[in-house]
Amino acid sequence: MSATESTMIPLGTAAPEFNLLDTTIGVFKTLDDLKSKKATVIMFICNHCPFVKHMDRQLVKLSKDYMAKGVAFIAISSNDVENYPQDAPNLMTEEAKNLGYPFPYLYDKTQEVAKAYQAVCTPDFFVFDGEMKCAYRGQLDDSRPGNGKPVTGVDLRNALDDILNGEEVSYPQVPSIGCNIKWKS
Repeated sequence: MSATESTMIPLGTAAPEFNLLDTTIGVFKTLDDLKSKKATVIMFICNHCPFVKHMDRQLVKLSKDYMAKGVAFIAISSNDVENYPQDAPNLMTEEAKNLGYPFPYLYDKTQEVAKAYQAVCTPDFFVFDGEMKCAYRGQLDDSRPGNGKPVTGVDLRNALDDILNGEEVSYPQVPSIGCNIKWKS
């Protein structure tokens, strides 16, 4: 299990547009279809990554907590499914159902969306404010597989609280760490 650190795009970066298959309902969705006027969390995840599996239950809980406050959550998988078939769209559908994802789980077949966001690992989190400008990018929290720290989502929760209160994120933003996105050759 190799650990890759997120690239941390500049704060204020505009969210790149996309039109991707939502594997939970079998329909293509755009950023405009899914974004919120309050805050939008875009997260790059996948089915098989042990870093994602480590935090997936907290991610469901956190997203439900903040969706109730008007925050949109969007999950995207950009992995090469030819070499990593466990991340194929039909298995994404199953994973979303089994874990009870309350958010769309989109498939980035061309990997162009991951490149546009400069996503490099799973999980990789980007939070955009109501104007769709990046206000936070980084980790869910400092728990990692095997480090013994509880998965709380505290970093992402604190960032969302600041954004919902109309404030800048008020503490250092730490890169996420996870498996590298499985790029096509």
